[in-house]
Amino acid sequence: MSTHQYPFTVFTPTHNRAHTLDRVYSSLDAQTFRDFEWLIVDDGSTDGTPELVSQWQQQADFPIRYFWQEKRGKHVAFNAGAREAKGELFLPLDSDDACVPDALERFRYHWESIPAEQRHRFSGVTALCKDQHGTLVGSPFPSAVIDSNSLEIHYRFHVSGEKWGFQRTEVLREFPFPDIGATYVPESIVWGKIARRYATRFVNDILRIYYMGEPSLMFGQPAGRNAAGGRLQHLSVLNEQLDYLGAAPIQFFASATHYARFSFHLGAPITHQFADIETAGGRLLWSLAAPTGWLLYRRDVHRGTRLTGTPRA
Repeated sequence: MSTHQYPFTVFTPTHNRAHTLDRVYSSLDAQTFRDFEWLIVDDGSTDGTPELVSQWQQQADFPIRYFWQEKRGKHVAFNAGAREAKGELFLPLDSDDACVPDALERFRYHWESIPAEQRHRFSGVTALCKDQHGTLVGSPFPSAVIDSNSLEIHYRFHVSGEKWGFQRTEVLREFPFPDIGATYVPESIVWGKIARRYATRFVNDILRIYYMGEPSLMFGQPAGRNAAGGRLQHLSVLNEQLDYLGAAPIQFFASATHYARFSFHLGAPITHQFADIETAGGRLLWSLAAPTGWLLYRRDVHRGTRLTGTPRA
């Protein structure tokens, strides 16, 4: 018997997005499937977000739970959301995006299409996105429904662009985001680890509206500002994903380059960069790519990139 209170927790991390958060609320208010909660974790907003959410809590016919934290980054908010979730299935929906009215209904349909005795092998279901003009974002999956994992979809099938899906809440609790003292930790670090243990059902339903052109909370910033998270992201590629090297060698060389680049930003000596790579292939790639990484680092410094993160001793 399920111990979850709802089939879905729709989770929104936010920071000073009172001007766009209505997209999420309006989307959820229009859902054809109504058995869900909306869980908001506010990462230190100062723009009146609590008052806005309070109004919605009074008028919505679905539960809205709101948590505020000092600004620590989306990954910390994500971990808090996974801990607090009362839904079996955890569906992140960014604070500046929207979804189609039957999004939850379609996700529920695809999840229940997986035989009940097999669902323990799956982490969730992932679908496609369109932009605010109705154009498909990136490329579709190789078939209407395919059971795979995020690494194979990326490296072997070369599927590109923003996608959207849910994970089982218990899987996210099993694989929390690392808290490294930085405000940015890429989501791909966690998705890659989940892909090693669980399958995902990928479907060509277009369920999320991804607003292009919105100022990003994470990207478009100087490279050194997110160096700690970037270093960890590319180190995980070299340590955990090299069995896909043959399918995408250029991408792996790029990861080795950026691993070196961000390591130099953090003051990590060459010896430490080498020692932190646990695979022979990763070390070889890094040795070939490190000079390019150094040049990119010097270019960043020349452009005035600011550092954040904790340098290695």
